[in-house]
Amino acid sequence: MAMSWTDLRFLLQRGTGLARRGLISLRTRGLGPTWQRMLRQFHRVPEAQRAALWLPAAEPFAPFVLPTSQTPRASVVIPVYNQFAHTLACLRALAARPPQAAFEVIVVDDGSSDATQASLLQVQGLRYHRRAANGGFIAACNDGADLARGEFVVFLNNDTIPQPGWLDTLLATFDEQPGTGLVGAQLVYPDGRLQEAGGIVFDDASGWNYGRFDAPDHPRYAFLRDADYCSGAAIALPTALFRELGRFDARYAPAYYEDTDLAFAVRAAGRRVVYQPQSRVVHCEGITAGTDTGSGVKAYQVRNRGVFADKWRDALSRQWPAATPAERAAFPRGRRSVLIVDALVPQPDRDSGSLRLVNLMRLLLEEGAHVVFVPAYLAHRDASVDAMRRMGVEVWTAPDLGRLPAWLREHGPRFDTVVACRHYVLSELLPLLRKHAPQARVVFDTVDLHYLRERRGAEVAGDAALARVAEATRKLELDVIARSDATLVVSEVERTLLTQDAPQAQVDILSNLHRIAGAGQPYAQRHDLVFVGGFRHPPNVDAVRWFALEVFPLIRAELPELRFHCIGADTPPEIAALASAPGIEIHGHVPDLDPYMDGARIAVAPLRYGAGVKGKVNLSMAHGQPVVATGCAVEGMHLRDGEDALVADTPADFAAAVVRLYRDPALWQRLSENGLHNVQTHFSLDAAREVVRRVLLHGG
Repeated sequence: MAMSWTDLRFLLQRGTGLARRGLISLRTRGLGPTWQRMLRQFHRVPEAQRAALWLPAAEPFAPFVLPTSQTPRASVVIPVYNQFAHTLACLRALAARPPQAAFEVIVVDDGSSDATQASLLQVQGLRYHRRAANGGFIAACNDGADLARGEFVVFLNNDTIPQPGWLDTLLATFDEQPGTGLVGAQLVYPDGRLQEAGGIVFDDASGWNYGRFDAPDHPRYAFLRDADYCSGAAIALPTALFRELGRFDARYAPAYYEDTDLAFAVRAAGRRVVYQPQSRVVHCEGITAGTDTGSGVKAYQVRNRGVFADKWRDALSRQWPAATPAERAAFPRGRRSVLIVDALVPQPDRDSGSLRLVNLMRLLLEEGAHVVFVPAYLAHRDASVDAMRRMGVEVWTAPDLGRLPAWLREHGPRFDTVVACRHYVLSELLPLLRKHAPQARVVFDTVDLHYLRERRGAEVAGDAALARVAEATRKLELDVIARSDATLVVSEVERTLLTQDAPQAQVDILSNLHRIAGAGQPYAQRHDLVFVGGFRHPPNVDAVRWFALEVFPLIRAELPELRFHCIGADTPPEIAALASAPGIEIHGHVPDLDPYMDGARIAVAPLRYGAGVKGKVNLSMAHGQPVVATGCAVEGMHLRDGEDALVADTPADFAAAVVRLYRDPALWQRLSENGLHNVQTHFSLDAAREVVRRVLLHGG
């Protein structure tokens, strides 16, 4: 794209604008915060840490087609005033990488005198509206929103280049984040540096683009977060809500602070304002208005700050003072901050412990906490990390995490509560936490009592050496319990054991956490048996071998058409070898379990030893899938044999229970309904809410 006179003027005005803003910052914030902002302004982000961007080729205009819809879900409103080269790049990006959602594009021409009108009339699929007279940015946006036919109105500056997937991600946020009223994209400069990760508004009505000039994928900016405002360069909100709020407030005409005002109005209406980093938009900041607040349209930024301050005086009194560091001011005052540390990044599609942990984070977020997750051992960004960030969890992994002691030295003071999972993780961390986060309440999440599981495994194997290992684990685990402020177990059985082994400890039950999936398919449409469990967990290896070798042949004698589906990651050779037996299918890791949860008639949980509460049982019951299990597998789960599940411990009894349930529609339906009720009562997020509030958020 050729350099225009406007581009050159932008570069000249930037210098004077920086100087002016620096003086204002010195007067309002003081030397320290101003110096930090200057450092960010000139901070060099290495090329490897900059965003990889897709940019359309700069070519002369030729007519093209936008693949828009007459029945759009989203109406993209683009206000323009001259600068046709930038408008063309924006529209070409939409045409070349269109969203999956049905959309329309409304360009509102605010009186352009360049090639805008003649050219845009040749773009098929575009709704072109030319205003009778120039009225400014706010008037153009409001006109466009009045024409919108979509459920959502999306405001997009003409000096932007939306990246692939940007709109679908914005729209998905409304589905994934209940109560959301406005979503803003991550804005980046054309050179790949971060421009804005949501905006901050201080108590004096001044604002700051959080993350400005930093690396876009840094953990501080890579997760969904509630923001004070999001720049109107790329925001989405329900069309009906925008109209109910009175559109952009005309008192800010022609421009500036209207997007901040809208965000405050959305919150006043009881909705959330959310920054979505996985929606990325390139923004050539200041192309139309420049950056110097001392002249031109940009001067309205100074005037409108006073207008905004008068309108939102009460709300501003609850904002952070202007001298507050941005890393702190990016989160609302009074929000509890919880650090969660586990050995590895949780993978909820692979094991029940991970699912429980992710749902605990989800529950904490619902309760208004800021949640940070750190793996104790080396881990890099992957799909599980991205999923947690999309939920709203701040996740640190290599290379940004570095060494954990150094990270805790820097970040420890910001946490109210630290939850450490597994005794071997917390035993390493405790001295560091007491030194670098002395204000934090340290909560030990056992996941399950390891020494109880190891003791039972030794008993099943009849192995004295394993029994000695279990006793050593007991001493380590009890030592960590004694030095923690509170301990979480997953069942009443484990809490009762600790009343004997650790009578002075505060012990609470936080069991498995599941979202209710629903009844799934009816009895007649379901077939076969299913087992789900990761094979890094030794009790699962023993369970499947016992079932396949001693139980399943008895079942096949009665039901020869039956198949046994074994699902679980990290399949060892002895489990893989079972696939040679008739009717046994070893699937390994399956990313989407729903077809098996909704399609298999019965789940089996043939565990002969273990501890804690079994997620595989909860998972099946949450899908309305009845379970046949051993007594060990249903321990501490409030299940009644014959009413909520069938329980059997010998091969013959287990096989008989499976055959009986498989053939009895009435019994199947009763167990299905009662299982769903059991999960809702004892293992849902709502069931755990009181314990989470008391132990993790209020220190009681």
